[in-house]
Amino acid sequence: MILKKNNSLKKIFLSVLVVALPTMLEQILSVLMQYVDTAMVGRLGANATAAVSTSTTITWLIGSIPVAFGVGAMTQIAQAIGSGEHHKISQVAKASLVFALAVGAVVEIICLAVSPFVAGWMGASEVVAPAATRYFFWISVPIIFKSINIVLSAAIRATKDTKTPMYIGVGANILNVVLDYIFIYILKLGVDGAAYATCISAIVSGVLTLKVFLGHSEFKMEGSILSIEREIISRMWRLSLPVLLINVASTSGYVVFAGLVSHMGTIIFAAHSIAVGAEELFYIGGYGFKSAANTMVGISYGEQDHEKYHAVCVSSILATVLIMTISGILLYVFSIPLMSFFTNDPEVIVLGSKVLRMVAFNEPFFGLYIISEGIYYGLGRTKYPFVIEFGGMWIVRILSTYIGIHFFGIGLVGVWCCMIADNVIKAILLTVPLKWLWRK
Repeated sequence: MILKKNNSLKKIFLSVLVVALPTMLEQILSVLMQYVDTAMVGRLGANATAAVSTSTTITWLIGSIPVAFGVGAMTQIAQAIGSGEHHKISQVAKASLVFALAVGAVVEIICLAVSPFVAGWMGASEVVAPAATRYFFWISVPIIFKSINIVLSAAIRATKDTKTPMYIGVGANILNVVLDYIFIYILKLGVDGAAYATCISAIVSGVLTLKVFLGHSEFKMEGSILSIEREIISRMWRLSLPVLLINVASTSGYVVFAGLVSHMGTIIFAAHSIAVGAEELFYIGGYGFKSAANTMVGISYGEQDHEKYHAVCVSSILATVLIMTISGILLYVFSIPLMSFFTNDPEVIVLGSKVLRMVAFNEPFFGLYIISEGIYYGLGRTKYPFVIEFGGMWIVRILSTYIGIHFFGIGLVGVWCCMIADNVIKAILLTVPLKWLWRK
């Protein structure tokens, strides 16, 4: 009996790896391409970097909106596949397409309307503001295509097909880098060239994802695209809205957090910004397993197979903690070379590498937080993660950082201690209840 259970766990573990690895590889390559993209713009000077960086946190917030509806699509499709409800798969596929188009259109209209004001809101100087405004406008043009790519890629991944979105994502990132080189260095278009490259690559990835989605064997959409059952639409909202609130609470928190740090001085803010970007590569692995956990937990829930659910949870958590531990070790060892890749300023390198070494010990906890969230999503339990995310971000991280800076004069090390405390507390509060989450 024990041998049979061990074999089953091993089989599930391998399945989780197979589903997770393409997504993880896609995201790792995407971040590496972003590194190259940032370095290319960085060679144009500090003003160019500032123009592109001005709207970074805003674009995170924008991108998080369709991600929420991608979770709703992924969860419903995975559960429908598990329960063998092919009609429901068709219904959710249509709902996914409608939501992708509608959400993308609404967000794009809003972004284009506010694009003249974003640079001013983010405190850009008079020298930087014109280029920053143009950059934000052009990266807002393809938002509807980005929405299509994000939501429909999530739907495709729910069928355990994680390779196709990976191919599209990697191809789009390579295209972006190639166009960056052409527009920035050959055509001498500077920051505008970087914006054009981002715009074109986003449109291409959206079109390709839509083409794959419409031709996918699982998504045989019957009847009119608008003939969607009310329950499907209602559940899409019930699943997506808490995730949207999570993303808004998180990304808006990052904006406020960055704003608090920005008032601590140029060197400190530069070290903080570069370190945050450098760390991104080292927690990508957790997000790959999060997507796999969302899919496979959803399928096991649809099948009403508690043993499979338990095996998926154990496998996902073990794999995530292992890879995040390795990432933490690498981050600690290569903290100085990483900072040196993005800047030549010795003060920034020393301070940035110091906080990177601190956060290296946090990576396994951050992995627990990420993977636990994916398990909740797979079960369709999205409200509790919102409560934990909101409390962690705005009370543990933001409030403690504000108090620390304004009343105790803490430096960047103290600020990052607040950030690490936020991640550790969220990891514990999300992981502990997993054993009792299953609900038939």
